Amino acid sequence: MPRWLPRAMVLALALYACFLLGDWAFHQLVGLLVNILLAFFLALAIEPAVGRMAARGMRRGIATFLVFFGVLAVGIGFVVLLGSMLAGQIVDMVENFPKYLDSVINWINETFHTELSRVEVQDSVLKSDWLQKYVQNSASGVLDVSATVLGGLFRLLTIFLFAFYFAADGPRLRRSLCSVLPPERQAEVLRAWEIAVDKTGGYLYSRGLMALISGVAHFVLLEILDVPYAPALAVWVGLVSQFIPTIGTYLAGALPMLIAFTVNPWYALWVLGFVVVYQQFENYVLQPKLTSKTVDIHPAVAFGSVIAGTALLGAVGALIAIPAVATLQAFLGAYVKRYDVTDDPRVHGHRRYGEAVVARLQKALHHKKDSSEESGDD
Repeated sequence: MPRWLPRAMVLALALYACFLLGDWAFHQLVGLLVNILLAFFLALAIEPAVGRMAARGMRRGIATFLVFFGVLAVGIGFVVLLGSMLAGQIVDMVENFPKYLDSVINWINETFHTELSRVEVQDSVLKSDWLQKYVQNSASGVLDVSATVLGGLFRLLTIFLFAFYFAADGPRLRRSLCSVLPPERQAEVLRAWEIAVDKTGGYLYSRGLMALISGVAHFVLLEILDVPYAPALAVWVGLVSQFIPTIGTYLAGALPMLIAFTVNPWYALWVLGFVVVYQQFENYVLQPKLTSKTVDIHPAVAFGSVIAGTALLGAVGALIAIPAVATLQAFLGAYVKRYDVTDDPRVHGHRRYGEAVVARLQKALHHKKDSSEESGDD
């Protein structure tokens, strides 16, 4: 046996053990890493506001706290408005449930010539096995729901804590990162950081402005139709349609349509028509003007980035996919050399059919002329 073989086997086993240990540690810490990534993008989003306040003489810690306090106030207000709306709707549905049940039973009796009564239906439902099993499972699942809620609150607190430190200690973090890099690499890192701040902050602020405009427009419509909880529904439409990519518009419009349907079925059609028309106005008029200088990426690229982000990181990936791709596109655009495009109709999608036909005719005429000359010589 060669002398190096035992040492190589020990080294291979050690490397394999390190790989297994690293793989185990990564899977254990993947939740924390995702939270840190989300906190980093959140810190990049609020960096412009914190930077402006710090440039006016305010300490970065206080400026970051004020920005986070504003974000939390808006979030809590939105949850309170939406919760009051849902609670009111649930109470109304519970109070009117006997009326709904009577109308359904009357329709069944008239259609199928039966003799059902509400008391019989209620007794059969209350004494059914599936309801008892559902109640038992719900009672046993209360602890699971409580643990999920507490875990979500802890995760939210972790994200905000890391984002606070990233935003408040941004200059110190950049100095620490640049201190381990050569000067030429430091310039590239700072350039990439600046692009990421501009793109992420621009994405957030442009989406916030579009959410405000969308909320005001839908609030006016819901007030005209006298739909209850119009302010909460307007906030719901504005935020969900802008900050949930791809399917946010449909999710945002579903709830106002449902509430409007309880008032008048025709109102739901009015809401649907307004959502469709406003979406076209937003896509072709409003969004290009607001995002042309912030996150100007092709819709197909945005859609693909959302799908890829969802496949990699779930909902977190869907949220950060567009600013991440916009940052990468802007960073690569600064280093990719571009050339002037030739003035060719094919660039605009117009094939030169006329020139091709003329060329074929000229070739045919030359061929016929050559054939006639050869026959004349013979």
